[in-house]
Amino acid sequence: MPCNLLDVCEYETNKLVRIKSTKLGSLKWTVNGVILMFICIMMFWNKEYQEHDRVVSSVTTKVKGAALTQVPGVGEMLWDVVDYSGPFQEKNSFFVVTNVVITKKQRQGKCPEVPPYGKVCHTDKDCQKGHWEQHSHGVQTGLCVKNDLTGKTCEVDAWCPIENKKKTPRPALLESAENFTVLIKNNIRFPAFSYIRRNILPEMTDKYLKSCTFNRLTDPFCPKFRLGDIVREAKENFSEMAVEGGVIGIQINWKCNLDRMFHRCLPTYSFRRLDEKESNRTLYPGLNLRFARYYRENGVDERTLFKAHGIRFDVMVFGKAGKFSIIQLIIYIGSTLSYYALTTILIDWLITTSCYAQEAKQNYSERKFELVRDRRQGLLCVSFVDEPHVRVVKKPQKKRLQEARPISCHTRKDGAVSMRVLASVVQTPPGRGPEMELMEVVEPNRPAWCLCGHCPRPAPRSSCAAGKARAPASRPRPPSLAWC
Repeated sequence: MPCNLLDVCEYETNKLVRIKSTKLGSLKWTVNGVILMFICIMMFWNKEYQEHDRVVSSVTTKVKGAALTQVPGVGEMLWDVVDYSGPFQEKNSFFVVTNVVITKKQRQGKCPEVPPYGKVCHTDKDCQKGHWEQHSHGVQTGLCVKNDLTGKTCEVDAWCPIENKKKTPRPALLESAENFTVLIKNNIRFPAFSYIRRNILPEMTDKYLKSCTFNRLTDPFCPKFRLGDIVREAKENFSEMAVEGGVIGIQINWKCNLDRMFHRCLPTYSFRRLDEKESNRTLYPGLNLRFARYYRENGVDERTLFKAHGIRFDVMVFGKAGKFSIIQLIIYIGSTLSYYALTTILIDWLITTSCYAQEAKQNYSERKFELVRDRRQGLLCVSFVDEPHVRVVKKPQKKRLQEARPISCHTRKDGAVSMRVLASVVQTPPGRGPEMELMEVVEPNRPAWCLCGHCPRPAPRSSCAAGKARAPASRPRPPSLAWC
């Protein structure tokens, strides 16, 4: 079939067709029922009828516990909360020392740098006075001296003796820190609803808080946690993690329903490791930091340097609260009404494919889709009562019918023109061309020879030959149209 560019100049509109069919009717209500069920389930499951707000929170922690350790080269050391956690308190997190490397009796003075941190030298010219390198422990004095190991390095002004790189003790010196406990106090607020709550619930008493410990099965709301339990909940081994340290996340999730009938606002706790635990897969495994204890001996300031490995616990709070809102319900219902269009799409597809009877498919298509042509392309068969001719003209839009230029003229045959002859004038395929209407123009105020009673005087016969119907200048002929 040849392509016709005029096919794109069409406009389609919906037409309602009612099909009386038990199968299609049952399918329609089944699909609509499934859609309605899906809408209701999603509305109650996600609480789409509620207005929601995000949590605003603050966290404070309190760690308790003590440990007695035997430190090589130092002896027995007692560790309490001030020693292993006090200097390292941060916002929404706390740090617990689990392993240490100690350098005793450091004094400010001059000493050779320790390889590989110091610059290897042969003469004093290799050292630059006042120069500091990124990994150096002090500022160079400009002298090249022999160190305690092998070779020579540049001398530096630093705390001497300089910390020597040693292997981290195994097992960890504070392995018993797994029995330490931490009390987490979390205060939350939902600003949109002016709702305030904390994880220490109203029914909890002082006696209960002193004796309880978090357990996911027996006591899931207790805000006091044993460090070993936290690491185990994160699927890690405390003894292994304590050697080099790491980072554990404590997640508090608040899912609150503030409707009166279904009010519930309780915290749930979860735990996971946040850092890379595989030592052989990372260049700097674990977590460590340094701190010192200063004292004065014989009038000289001295210090003991601690390289502390430990576990940092980050407390992260998430939460969302919901409360019934008629506006949110209306918005949700309005947004889901479009789902019912799926029923129409499915049934139309079934009818117009081989899944349905061919006869019903053709009947449905003929009734649902109707071809409407542009009336501007219509042709009229016009005749004046005082002329023996019939004119074929295009239907005018802005000027009178009497002034329309005819496409062709045809002689009447027994008072009418054969439609087959007129159709042959318009050279278009059958069924594709514009519709033709046979009309008669009559006029009032008939002359003596006019038998119809509508003509003022005869029209000049040359008008058809000239291709244009002319009316008297003094009085235009208003047409009266009638079917021939």
